Amino acid sequence: MNAVDMAKKAYGSNVTAVRTPRSIEYAAFARITQKLRAASSDKVESFSALANALHENRRLWTILAVDAADKDNALPQSLKGQIVYLRQFVNLHSSKILRGDANADPLIDINTAMMRGLGQEARKE
Repeated sequence: MNAVDMAKKAYGSNVTAVRTPRSIEYAAFARITQKLRAASSDKVESFSALANALHENRRLWTILAVDAADKDNALPQSLKGQIVYLRQFVNLHSSKILRGDANADPLIDINTAMMRGLGQEARKE
């Protein structure tokens, strides 16, 4: 092994990508949305996975709503209201899914729309 290879090995693993708040939010939505898709494809065999994915999705939306409600949040008031409304919808719709009265498609659609928006904003930065 020559000096260049040794340097690559020693320093290569220390390189980390710079992550913006938007990219972190996007990654959270992507991870949870994938879990929702996978678990909702077979509700009978993976009810616990579906319940877990719904719980994580509710937590994500609660975090977003709490952040939007913060007085120091610079988002426009109308967008803050929409986030709080979506959190309420996610909560209610998740309960319907757990009762077997609905499917996860609307939640997946909402999360996917959020990911598109976050992706567009990240490209502007």
